[in-house]
Amino acid sequence: MENFLSKKAPEPVGYYPHAKKVGGLLFLSGVGPRVVGSKNIPGVTLNNNGEIAHYDIEKQTLSTFNNVKLILEDCGSDWEKIIDVTVFLTNMSGDFKKFNSLYKQHFSSCFPCRTTVEVLSLPTPIAIELKVIAAV
Repeated sequence: MENFLSKKAPEPVGYYPHAKKVGGLLFLSGVGPRVVGSKNIPGVTLNNNGEIAHYDIEKQTLSTFNNVKLILEDCGSDWEKIIDVTVFLTNMSGDFKKFNSLYKQHFSSCFPCRTTVEVLSLPTPIAIELKVIAAV
């Protein structure tokens, strides 16, 4: 087993690696839309209490996809080797249709298995997080 911390992707928000390689598989920890080197979250406006006042699921989704790509590439894999994706959304009824459309555009060539679940919240003020398994 080998742990990976990507220099290209935003640092983890907790005590865990970006990914772990086991045999020919790469298991990514949860990946969200934050920007590397900052606390900025694309498409999110916070109120004075640090709570989400407004968010754009398209911007967050595209940023999350980009972060997954960065981690995969840094770990010796790539987008086309994605096998399985678990999607966590905080607003299934409001965001699923748009998310699913973006997902279809970006995952049509590798066509991985997918599970999508709604969660009450995520560790940072984000509306989406992906858990990915890929071949190396």
